[in-house]
Amino acid sequence: MTFIKPKKLMKGDLIGLISPASSPDDLSLIESGVRYIERLGYRTILGKNVGKSKGYLAGTDEERVDDIHQMFTDKKVKAIFCLRGGYGAFRLLEKIDYKLIQNNPKIFVGFSEITALQMAFLKKSGLITFAGPMVVPNFSKDISNYTKENFWSMITSTKQPVKVNLPEIKNLSSLDSGIVSGRVIGGNLAVFVSLLGTKYLPDLRDKILFLEEINEPPYKVDRMLNQLKLNKVFKKVKGIVLGSFTDCVEIDKNKKTLTLEEVCEDYFNDLKIPVIHSFPHGHIKDMITIPIGSKIKLNATKGFVEFTESGVR
Repeated sequence: MTFIKPKKLMKGDLIGLISPASSPDDLSLIESGVRYIERLGYRTILGKNVGKSKGYLAGTDEERVDDIHQMFTDKKVKAIFCLRGGYGAFRLLEKIDYKLIQNNPKIFVGFSEITALQMAFLKKSGLITFAGPMVVPNFSKDISNYTKENFWSMITSTKQPVKVNLPEIKNLSSLDSGIVSGRVIGGNLAVFVSLLGTKYLPDLRDKILFLEEINEPPYKVDRMLNQLKLNKVFKKVKGIVLGSFTDCVEIDKNKKTLTLEEVCEDYFNDLKIPVIHSFPHGHIKDMITIPIGSKIKLNATKGFVEFTESGVR
């Protein structure tokens, strides 16, 4: 596979804003996010279908695909930021023109449900994208210095990043030790699992898998990890980075349950590949932006991750 890096973002560049999954419940938050981006010296343009809705979707599949195509076609647009995640991005995969994306590589940012698009873009177009903050849940609110400094440096600099600085903690906890290097791939666990067996999941051999999740009780996380195991995903990858599993607890106090920690131990303790957890990525305030498809080094023995190449050129 040929991996394509988008050009780095520069002050004054035009950023396209789209909703490829769900629409923001409060559209005024889009304006707040736009003000934040433009205060930094960038320009913005909204997809023509932004603000539409169809049930839990931000418009019809055709409308949302059209916004993706328009943003990649427009030569003036240098980066594309997703307004939010939600649900429904995977409905678009069969309708996207991947050759268009391959011929017009641009910075593409989102996480959670947006994982579906990022995996498909990597598989079908070779485009390195960014699992990072989105306009409504992040930029429209009081985004932390840690999150914004990491994000903007990731998409504006071609300098080779170094060891990731971790918020408040010095080292990450590991479930299995070891040191490996490889290209990083992954995203939201539920979305990633939904792509198994499809033609939109990139080759997992010798990759480093990262996963995050939110609002799934332990038994559902158990089911999804087992699906990965049955598909021999853990035998294909070289290492695993577990991000934040936010509110993945059993809320019914009367129900018998395993803890999330016990579930993870069952699947990861004896893999004999490096595994770390509590990596700062996911539905959390202090979030690392991950350039999906770029090379990283995972040191589970000492508990750190190092990005060994930039995600932009």
